[in-house]
Amino acid sequence: MKKILGLVVILAFLMGCTDRDKQGKLLDTPTSGTITIAADEALKPLVDAEIAAFEGIYQNAHINVIYTSEVDAIDALLADSARLAFVTRKLEENEEKSLLNQIITPRQLVLAKDGIALIAHPQISDTLIELEELKKILMGDLAAVNATRAKGMAFSEIVFDQPNSGIIRFLRESVVQFDSLPKYCFALNSNAAVVDYVSKKPQAMGLIDVSWISDSDDSTANSFLKSIRVMSISSDSGSFQPYQAYLATKKYPLARDVVMISREARTGLGSGFLTFCASDKGQRIVLKSGLVPSTMPIRIVEINHEPF
Repeated sequence: MKKILGLVVILAFLMGCTDRDKQGKLLDTPTSGTITIAADEALKPLVDAEIAAFEGIYQNAHINVIYTSEVDAIDALLADSARLAFVTRKLEENEEKSLLNQIITPRQLVLAKDGIALIAHPQISDTLIELEELKKILMGDLAAVNATRAKGMAFSEIVFDQPNSGIIRFLRESVVQFDSLPKYCFALNSNAAVVDYVSKKPQAMGLIDVSWISDSDDSTANSFLKSIRVMSISSDSGSFQPYQAYLATKKYPLARDVVMISREARTGLGSGFLTFCASDKGQRIVLKSGLVPSTMPIRIVEINHEPF
């Protein structure tokens, strides 16, 4: 009886030592619990794949995602509405200072290299556009670009995902500076909506994240590829589509980083998930998704089609 009583006392002691918050609720651990994260909707295919793999291994872990614009995802992180954020840039100085003022030292991990794909209606045969032409389109000179295109191959609408899109921010910072977009450029509400719109409008060109069309084993990506055409972008180094190898070698001009940002002040589920995404398993998911992993080497093979 004394042994049983002693065991009960020990168990009660151990349960009492379990980490809890100020309200007495159990705190999450690196492999269990529930947290909310925020992500740029453009990155949904990759984020969904990472979460599915993580929760499949750690079945007591549950990650809820707010898919929104890049601006709103970072705002959610700063406001403590999300433990992690998946975006395509690192924190700016004022944003990092905001977290430091909250006694939070953010962790920022470049998870992958992906890119922005230009897509057109399937009947468009001229799917080559020069980088300089893209700059003219963003600066409001679509007429000059259309003047060089074959009959029936002109564009009248340029569509993208969100008003606070990370895609537009990247183009403004890395391709050409512009104060505001011309009237023929407008936002829908998601990358999937852009694909659907372009598939029905021969005069529309869309901008989406590469991850929506890069996974050859994904049924959604294959369905999208059947309904649109992916354009090539030419520059001084040649013309390229957003294939994995061209993203890795930086030949594709619209390549960008995928960044995970954590505001977690202790080693909880957010840290566990970030560590998983940076691990060999997490990086293999990036590779399988058709993107370029950042923390593991990749092998690029060039095939020689010349006869022996």
